[in-house]
Amino acid sequence: MFIKVRRDTLIILMLAFILITSGRVMSYMSYASSNGTDQGVAISGVIVKGNDIVPTESIRTNIANVGFRTGSYIQGDTLITSKRKVPMNEALENARQAAMLSTIPGTTLTPIKAADVQLDKSTGILTVNVIEDFSTVQVNGTSR
Repeated sequence: MFIKVRRDTLIILMLAFILITSGRVMSYMSYASSNGTDQGVAISGVIVKGNDIVPTESIRTNIANVGFRTGSYIQGDTLITSKRKVPMNEALENARQAAMLSTIPGTTLTPIKAADVQLDKSTGILTVNVIEDFSTVQVNGTSR
């Protein structure tokens, strides 16, 4: 029993298959030919979890200021930025402190009381888990 398929439908299906296959091949080839492995593992992003009030971009900006930004890379146990080389344990501690210093925009309130910073050295993704505690925030010189 033969399935009847019109010629234009068959051509459209073949073109879709070719486009999908060539797209996959191009993405694999671009990953394989990337120059990130020559220098080390590039910092590919910052993931922020646990924040409710402090904006994610504020935390990301503070962490980028300590060296975890585009253009920086990991080589062994060293974070290499455009300006300096920092041991990884010191860089992670700097990122933790920078996340804790993030404020609510337009104020000087720093509700982040704890931060956990983890780096995946194989992908270059930095994960920051923050804990906001508003019971100890200083407002106008008084503790609430």
